[in-house]
Amino acid sequence: MSAPSEALLLARAAWSRLTEPGDTTAGALVAALGPEEALAWLRSDAAAAGVLPGLTDADARLRTAAARWRTRLATLDPRRELRILERLGGWLLVPEAPGWPAGLDDLGPAAPMCLWVRGGGDAAALLARSIAIVGARACTAYGEHVTGELAAGVSEAGWTVVSGGAYGIDATAHRTALMCDQPTVAFLAGGVDRLYPAGNADLLAGIAEAGVLVAEVPPGSVPAKARFLQRNRLIAAVSRATVVVEAAWRSGAASTARHAAELLRPVGAVPGPVTSAASAGCHRLIRDGCAVCVTDAAEVLELVGPVPAPEPAGPPRPGDDLPPAVRATLDALPVRRAADEESLARAAGLALREVRAALGRLELAGLARREGDRWRRAGR
Repeated sequence: MSAPSEALLLARAAWSRLTEPGDTTAGALVAALGPEEALAWLRSDAAAAGVLPGLTDADARLRTAAARWRTRLATLDPRRELRILERLGGWLLVPEAPGWPAGLDDLGPAAPMCLWVRGGGDAAALLARSIAIVGARACTAYGEHVTGELAAGVSEAGWTVVSGGAYGIDATAHRTALMCDQPTVAFLAGGVDRLYPAGNADLLAGIAEAGVLVAEVPPGSVPAKARFLQRNRLIAAVSRATVVVEAAWRSGAASTARHAAELLRPVGAVPGPVTSAASAGCHRLIRDGCAVCVTDAAEVLELVGPVPAPEPAGPPRPGDDLPPAVRATLDALPVRRAADEESLARAAGLALREVRAALGRLELAGLARREGDRWRRAGR
């Protein structure tokens, strides 16, 4: 895949300013015409008239959307926003360039126009092997403890922790990864130049040094409520699995989990006390079959890879591969003093004829020894 042209980068950057995250109408238009051609159409008189190339009249939804997008044309300046990004040490990632997270394509027309990336890490490599850990902002001490255990285990296993940079569970997950000397990725609802929330500014700056900050809106964009909800779909799409530690009945973390489930990504939820409102969302995800119960890092890692085969219990013992009746007869055989066939039948709970047949087989296998009309186990 060759590097994208400057015109394509500018067009993608422009569309990320003109539209709000998750605009499926814009996504379908850009996919059909291409970013540059779609932008040229939007700037033309044809867009104002509601005419789309190849169609006599655009449908009402497209006309309404075009009117919405055109209100931002007058102040559009993607070159300036790209210069701001460059001063921050960032770069623009587009679907036409190497390193675009393939998972985002599963969003279809709701996929982002581009990603504004800031940081010292390799975003493509980090996201290729990533697990999202999300949860409540107003978390409990229990939630913080479990999050630290999970994030440490995931990081030490070589997986990237992805989260939303918010207070509570998100911040604990990011902070733990950094303490394990592992890069982490935070998806922001605003521009990468706005370290929001302000109370996490130092943490987000640390993430930018070791990992990356990612946004689908240009620098200067404010983290509006609707953008937080749309940001969740990106976290779910780029990660190999999503784990919710604590979540209220209705919450952004539960929204992320449901996005992941819709994208057929594995979802795990950590159970909490049944009386805890902070865990009500996790319990609901498990009960609805949207998530599986996870309690430690090993179970989280099972979501993204095969479960290792159990260690063998030890060398096989003589008789382990025998049929049940023969095995039962072997178990009934005394070690020191021989017993008659009737006593063996009673001890094994078998018919006399079954015991006689089994004894013959055990004798041939060297496991039983006849002493007159009595039997005992053969010596080692």
